[in-house]
Amino acid sequence: MEGASFLIQLAGILMAARIAGEIAVRLGAPSVIGELLVGVVLGPSLLGWIAPNELIRLMAEIGIILLLFEVGLETDLGRLARSGRQSIVVAIGGFVTPFALGFAVSRLLFGHDQLLALFVGGTLTATSIGVTVRVLRDVRRQNSYEGQVVLGAAVLDDVMGVLLLAVFYDFSRSGEVNLQDLGQVSLLITAFFVLAPVVAKVISFLISHYRRVSQLPGLVASTILSLVMFFAWLAHAVGAPELLGGFAAGLALSRRFFLPLGVALARNTDFAEEVERDMKPIVQMFTPFFFVTVGLTLDLTAVDWGSPFIWLFSISIAFVAIVGKIAGGYLLYREHWLMRSAIGMAMVPRGEVGLVFAELGRVTGILDAQTYAGMVLVVAYTTLFSPFWIKVFYRLYGHRPELTERGGSPPSR
Repeated sequence: MEGASFLIQLAGILMAARIAGEIAVRLGAPSVIGELLVGVVLGPSLLGWIAPNELIRLMAEIGIILLLFEVGLETDLGRLARSGRQSIVVAIGGFVTPFALGFAVSRLLFGHDQLLALFVGGTLTATSIGVTVRVLRDVRRQNSYEGQVVLGAAVLDDVMGVLLLAVFYDFSRSGEVNLQDLGQVSLLITAFFVLAPVVAKVISFLISHYRRVSQLPGLVASTILSLVMFFAWLAHAVGAPELLGGFAAGLALSRRFFLPLGVALARNTDFAEEVERDMKPIVQMFTPFFFVTVGLTLDLTAVDWGSPFIWLFSISIAFVAIVGKIAGGYLLYREHWLMRSAIGMAMVPRGEVGLVFAELGRVTGILDAQTYAGMVLVVAYTTLFSPFWIKVFYRLYGHRPELTERGGSPPSR
């Protein structure tokens, strides 16, 4: 791509995402809806002005990494740990149930072969942590009890999704699963989650110390951005999604994170506030690229809208995709039904993660054109419509004590 072409696309995405987000908010919808629709309108689905090329995908990758970094900064690690059991239950339930239902519907109702049905089920296990976090932030529930449960569950879903993707990739190439490679990747991801926040905290202490003697402005922003990108690379190197590297760095720099043998490192609240202040404009600049790119990737022109199969298949699979994720929330049987519904609905968006599964199935020749188009529609249903449901749900029930008594403040109307 010529440099000038990329510059005008860059300007178009930033301005269109900002305007669409403002319009969406004024109409009472989450801002993420406007940004997703910008991608659909500008991309191959409608106008075809912008294609999701490698440069735009790279900007989107940086955007989701920085978004998860900001989420980590704002996360209360103690509350996240206390919701650990609930997050595990929701993650496993929301992973296994849609996988089983998707496989069964594909295999029994549509007669697909076993490998194709496995890919259909695998695509439904995904949860787009970026879309979910942004929607919860739009309704001001990111720091609520259900927000912490959903965050933990979405992170676990991402890890399990990567492992499942690795299994499917091996199986599609060789017809067997290499358990040794799978175990090695699992071990490396676990080690990363244990060690990365500790290392990041030590590095942040050094940055905090040397910023006092720096003669140039911008030391905090440039060094913290470098730290986030390094941990994103490190996460990829051990087989985890890059965005989890940003999340780990954000957790380590949070004012609520401390080391058992170095509590003093957590007491520098001025530095933590400076990090949040300096990084926020950078995060806000890059984040829209991620949501616009999700919309750009949804090529709805590939769908044969006159095919009865497309409608029957996509609606059937979308139904089990939604039910399967909501069922994960309902496994928390001790919670009120409103809390279980809120958690389940927040896990529904598939976004870019579902598209990665579907794309792998298409590239390897496992998903035929019709089935692939149907899966793209399922991702579109769950990604574009879920924010509306969640917004309406909180507008109706957000001030009920069953949703506020667990530590979350009610959203503003």
